[in-house]
Amino acid sequence: MRTAVIGGGSWGSAFARYLGSIGLPTRLWVREHDIYQELLRSRENPTFLPGFTFPEGVGFSEDLRETAGSADVIFVAVPSQFCRSAYARMAPALRKGQILVSLTKGFDKRTLMRMSQVMDEVFRPHVLPHLTVLSGPSFAREVAAGYPTALVVASKDPSAAREVQHLISSLTVRAYTSSDVIGVEVAGALKNVIAIASGIVDALEFGLNSRAALITRGLVEITHLGVALGARKETFSGLAGMGDLVLTCTGELSRNHRVGQQLGQGRTLREILAGMKMVAEGVHTTMAARRIARTLGVEMPISEEIYQVLYRGKPVAKVVADLMSRALKPE
Repeated sequence: MRTAVIGGGSWGSAFARYLGSIGLPTRLWVREHDIYQELLRSRENPTFLPGFTFPEGVGFSEDLRETAGSADVIFVAVPSQFCRSAYARMAPALRKGQILVSLTKGFDKRTLMRMSQVMDEVFRPHVLPHLTVLSGPSFAREVAAGYPTALVVASKDPSAAREVQHLISSLTVRAYTSSDVIGVEVAGALKNVIAIASGIVDALEFGLNSRAALITRGLVEITHLGVALGARKETFSGLAGMGDLVLTCTGELSRNHRVGQQLGQGRTLREILAGMKMVAEGVHTTMAARRIARTLGVEMPISEEIYQVLYRGKPVAKVVADLMSRALKPE
């Protein structure tokens, strides 16, 4: 079984390294020429995954179409705002029977579609592969290091989900299957918004009570939006929901949490993003979530306040006061 990973960022690099480590012939496509040259020279990606060498079974490419066309299973780990263009470039090279796995956690900025919806739209006029989604609590460096990790593979096609499940499962990664593609994608995207809020809470040194309350109420509003979009409520209690939310809101490796910390320290969004090499998906997802929630009439107070901080410059002290003084109601 030949695999390909599209995207040479931290998650794409870590996942390609993992696939190679379990003996799967894997090709990693990278966009940046300097990173590609460094991979050829040292078999390391010091920009996005420093300290890890790729196994011999992993090759590298700058040719997106050739990489996608040569694989049986394609894992796409491209930031959400670049996915549509990457899909469009890949589409003519796809073959019938391939499986495509989205590792991206976010929404299409223009259409507000989930990634699997964008894939379906872009690929259908060409050849529509078997579409699946992979999510769950998984920091890139810990997967690369071989720490035990549990993930969920979601697809409308049960056989495709099972094939990916068996393909990637090992003594360090355990994969579960789900048919709730909507729930898995919504949970994976929106947890990044709550992680920004968690970073603010930590910067303000509010303590563990505040963090626990934020995670719990954050899960409530994520679930409400997901169910309104057609997801199953129970999905949000699983790996893609509560599991990924807890990880991203508490882990020091979370980019979105770091964005929140810096906001809580008084830095502006422009200043924060100017100093980042990696994409913090929650910044873009906050705007998308707000638009979706308003369209559906779903109340998302935490996400709304993060939008106000990111895009309206609202002081974080005022955010806390406004959230704590909202009208009282049953849980």
